[in-house]
Amino acid sequence: MLVALTDPIDPAGEAVLREAGHEVALAPPGGLDALLARAEAVVVRRQLPDDLCARAPRLLAAVRQGVGVDMIPIPDCTAHGVLVANVPGANADSVAEFAIGQMLAIARHAEAMHAALLSEGWDKARARTASAFELRGRTLGIVGVGAVGRRLAEIAGTGFRMRVLGHRRDRDALPPGVDYASLETLFAESDFVVLACPLTDETRGLVSAALLARMRPGAWLLNLARGAVVQEEALLEALRAGRIGGAALDVYPVQPLAPDHRLRALPNVLLTPHAAGLSREAVLRMSTGAAEAVVQILRGGRPRSLVNPEAWEASRARRRSLGHAEAATA
Repeated sequence: MLVALTDPIDPAGEAVLREAGHEVALAPPGGLDALLARAEAVVVRRQLPDDLCARAPRLLAAVRQGVGVDMIPIPDCTAHGVLVANVPGANADSVAEFAIGQMLAIARHAEAMHAALLSEGWDKARARTASAFELRGRTLGIVGVGAVGRRLAEIAGTGFRMRVLGHRRDRDALPPGVDYASLETLFAESDFVVLACPLTDETRGLVSAALLARMRPGAWLLNLARGAVVQEEALLEALRAGRIGGAALDVYPVQPLAPDHRLRALPNVLLTPHAAGLSREAVLRMSTGAAEAVVQILRGGRPRSLVNPEAWEASRARRRSLGHAEAATA
């Protein structure tokens, strides 16, 4: 069967697909639709159209190389018996370590000192230590304490001896060392607020002007979730007015970030190109995990992380209609 790749994956992931006997094809620029029209599966790293199944009449599987499945039109897939899967936890270490790196960059000004040392000299660079601070004793608030949030809490609490607050729907599922806090309390008491939640109807626009107004004047917002979790105009206003210390943003409502975007002109931002989960190790785990899920589905099996289990019976009927072998029992 044909497996379409919206973007390149690690060669190890491609090897898993080819060893299972599948053809693998990378979508050329502007050629995703033509590839989807022939594909039985797609490995997803970019936004798919809402009418995916109309464009991909043979599709059996849409698998996210990663965690967030907002790139996949799940209602359309479910209605047509297309199974959706992801690779939860595969990049948790990478994202959590990235968050720690961002906090250290904010606290110790390493990159700014490097630039100042080269352009302004030793004394000017060293003067930047006047505003440096330690993470120990600071408060970290994590919104969305899943695999990433748990790992981040572990590093921050055990390694840096930070106080860690967490907010999630199931407050009883918080790990040891993380104190539950309402969103209002978390934003008010944290020196760093890290967004690590999925994008859902409940989290879209979650970070409002009202929540930002509760933050301490020197506190920083770190968005490692999705750009749409934050109301962008409210954040821009808070940054321009200096009501918060700053924002470290890895994701944006529209990606790539436009060359003339207003965020680029602000001095109190740290901008990265949706890179938190992209270490060599994480990409290897995500690629092989996604490939294994594709292989499982195309064999008629149920993947380990099935996002839309309600589509299972419809998927079996879809397989039969396309002339494939009967699906295995769950």
